[in-house]
Amino acid sequence: MQLIYARYNKYYNSIDITTFNGYLLRIDCNKAEHRLKVTPNLQCALNALAIDEPLEYARLYLDGEMQAWVDAEDSLEVW
Repeated sequence: MQLIYARYNKYYNSIDITTFNGYLLRIDCNKAEHRLKVTPNLQCALNALAIDEPLEYARLYLDGEMQAWVDAEDSLEVW
């Protein structure tokens, strides 16, 4: 499947992806983040990723790399 357009839908808290074939895929952000181990700061980073870069958010979710991204983002924090 080729992804061509993704946007954050604030009414459903989801990422709406339109594919090359005209299909619509909706990723529910609440369900996508349900089992992630995050802190409040990391939750803000995930929210910013969903809003600012919805295609990257969708890629991370569909590839199963969301927890790895969260862990990497956590290790970049300055103490």
